Amino acid sequence: MADETRLIRAGGAPRALAKTVGPPIQKGSTVLLPDAAALYDDEHYVTYGRQGLSAHDALREALAVLEGAVGVSLYPSGLAALTGAMLAVLKTGDEVLVTDAIYKPTRRFCDHLLKRFGVKTTYFDPRTAPQALVAGASDKVRMIVMESPGSLSLEMQDMAQVAALAKDRKILTVADNTWGAGLLYKPLDHGVDLSVQALTKYVGGHSDVFMGSAAARDPALVRALTDGVHHMGWSVAPEDAYQMLRGLRTLPLRLARHGESGLAIARGLAVQPEVASVIHPALPGAADHELWARDYSGPCGLFSFVLKPGPEAAVEAFLDALELFGLGFSWGGFESLAIHCDPQLKTRKFKRDYGGPLIRLHIGLEDPQDLMADLRAALSVYARAVG
Repeated sequence: MADETRLIRAGGAPRALAKTVGPPIQKGSTVLLPDAAALYDDEHYVTYGRQGLSAHDALREALAVLEGAVGVSLYPSGLAALTGAMLAVLKTGDEVLVTDAIYKPTRRFCDHLLKRFGVKTTYFDPRTAPQALVAGASDKVRMIVMESPGSLSLEMQDMAQVAALAKDRKILTVADNTWGAGLLYKPLDHGVDLSVQALTKYVGGHSDVFMGSAAARDPALVRALTDGVHHMGWSVAPEDAYQMLRGLRTLPLRLARHGESGLAIARGLAVQPEVASVIHPALPGAADHELWARDYSGPCGLFSFVLKPGPEAAVEAFLDALELFGLGFSWGGFESLAIHCDPQLKTRKFKRDYGGPLIRLHIGLEDPQDLMADLRAALSVYARAVG
């Protein structure tokens, strides 16, 4: 054979791979099948690299163990996971009930894309009792989407009771479980049909990889998710799947530190003179503490607090004075973050007066005493700005 042919063929059939603690990273769009019959046998063979190779398979298997799921689908972002799970089962003429505390990009998807395709979205107050929520659903409601705790104002829903009541009416339930990360709370164990999370956050853990997952126990839902991924053409890179799997190995250790430090900071903020209240469901006496204590095995590092009333300029002065907290919207990584929530709350249907400006913190892996000192200094700046 000529050099051109030999160079194409050379190295194409590696020896058996050495065993390592992680899966091999396979890069390829073309998958070579064993025979002609396999070319169109999608039930038994991976026929195209977009379906996922070794690292993807390992990540899906590990997430299924974490979630207690029969099957897991991967998506290129957390938002894609939630919207993908919805698109996998919704059709024109359906209605969906969505918590008013939902992640803002999910709200945009419901208000624009779902609306264009004839799916009606109704937002419900996250404080609505499960019985009232399900009983008030019309016969066209196909799905209830929950996020508990909400990622800004931390309201919780009794997802187990909603799921039980919804099953009687053949309504599907979906949980955005990014706060619980599949570890602190396991929606499928509580009867929820679809458990979704942004792996970008705690599973990745280092603020450098985008990905999402949707998990289910019902084989029909697992198949619907899988078909949805294939039909929409979603895929994730093998290197990203490997990094997510690597992050998953240390998730329990990191999440325990995030939660412990978060509680320490929450307690410290509660006694500061510039702070009106702290919103953290793991704090005894919090509005949803009993529900949290019943269902969750621990806290994460995300919570909010309310400053005593002050102008927007004072809030910006507080944020700008922070040195150890970055100002950014994502969370779940090793770094601490802070944002002002009030601008996002304007889109909500059910308005609440929190008694002052609402600030969300993500507590990273820094020393909590250093973080508290940074917050204390910034609160002093806030007090001077308020006058």
